[in-house]
Amino acid sequence: MNNRERACVVIPTYDERENLERVVAGVRAQDCDVLVVDDASPDGTGRLADQLAAADPGVSVLHRPRKLGLGSAYLAGFGRGLERGYQLFVEMDADGSHLPEHLVPIVEAARAGGGLAIGSRYSKGGGIRGWGAARYFLSWGANLYTRLLLWLPVRDCTSGYRCYTRRALEAIGLKGGTVKARLELSASQAEELLTTLREVLDERKDSEADVGEA
Repeated sequence: MNNRERACVVIPTYDERENLERVVAGVRAQDCDVLVVDDASPDGTGRLADQLAAADPGVSVLHRPRKLGLGSAYLAGFGRGLERGYQLFVEMDADGSHLPEHLVPIVEAARAGGGLAIGSRYSKGGGIRGWGAARYFLSWGANLYTRLLLWLPVRDCTSGYRCYTRRALEAIGLKGGTVKARLELSASQAEELLTTLREVLDERKDSEADVGEA
């Protein structure tokens, strides 16, 4: 399978040495490629990522000189993936809260829709395990504010588990800003580009979660 068919899973890291090998192995088991974007992790995450990349051609690493933030890490990763000819790009956390088993439905939904697929915690059937009430309502409130401000049909504007197509990224561009909201706004203006999946996010890395159509 070449880069036109395989998804590139972008995983930003900063001090994720404990989790990285397990998360990368889970992604590779789903037949997706991995691009680790490491911000000079003091715990040696970048060195471990290099070792994983040396052992597996489906893993690559983008090193950055210092901690530059999650949003810019995704933008840098997407830019690298576009240069390499990938057609599908997944955002995924390195802490294990996003289960690799859910990659296939998210990727296939984006592929079928031609734009953006979002794993939604706030759609019917979705949810969050392991969060306190304060954190939940902060997230819920931020989503409500964004939806009302931009008139978005998306229920989970801050979901960190999502897949973009090359078409969506090229349409909106990668020049800073809140890329999540901008992509959702662009996709919502052409409904066929936007697919929402329900997701149960679990902060406990050893628990089950569920992703399906919604």
